Amino acid sequence: MGELIVALLPLALGILLSPLAYMALVAVLLSRIPRANGIAFLAGWAIGLVGVLALSIWIFGLLGAQPPGEPARWVSIVHLVFGLFFLGAAVWVHRRGAERLRAMSEANTPREVVRAAAPRVSASPRLPGWLQAVDSFKPGRSGALGVAIFALNPVDASCAIVAGLDFVIAELPDAETVAIATGFAVIGILPIAVPVVYVLVRGAKAQPFLDATRTWIASHTGLLNAAFLLVIAVLQLQKGIAGLL
Repeated sequence: MGELIVALLPLALGILLSPLAYMALVAVLLSRIPRANGIAFLAGWAIGLVGVLALSIWIFGLLGAQPPGEPARWVSIVHLVFGLFFLGAAVWVHRRGAERLRAMSEANTPREVVRAAAPRVSASPRLPGWLQAVDSFKPGRSGALGVAIFALNPVDASCAIVAGLDFVIAELPDAETVAIATGFAVIGILPIAVPVVYVLVRGAKAQPFLDATRTWIASHTGLLNAAFLLVIAVLQLQKGIAGLL
């Protein structure tokens, strides 16, 4: 159980420090109906995170990632593939993320926020089109955006997928698996929930907080996210190499 928690912590922090999610959330909270849209985005984000995690646990379980004895040999290949992906993501975030986030932090409207993001977004070619109209979104589309920002972002989704593999390999009792998975999900959801709750309480007075949050994200999360992605990459490569030796 302790080894599983240690393995999951960097993955949870990788999700927690997702700058694109926060920037999209700020854009939603600056829309015409920020309270309803914020709640919908939070619900969508939670559904995306829990859904990807649960689906990965189910699929890896069906594939027999943990037969009697040692994990299946193909699991090591999966670790290597994800390790190389996270290594590439860390380099990309470090080189390109700061420039994009700086432009987003200087935007003054939801449209300007997402226009600054759109040229660099590689998670899915469909997202920028959605984001262009975020200031006129209604709760249904905001909820769908929350799901898409998580499920179609390769870094966030990969963190949840690797976490699902770790759960299957750990072979813990169901109660412990549910408890740890719940904690993992809470860590990923809470940072999105805090700004939403703040806007619900403060209303229009939350504007300075949103501006300060956006500026902090632009200044700090790029480097932190790259660092945690590098840690995740090293851990995945180590698991993959060890399993093949």
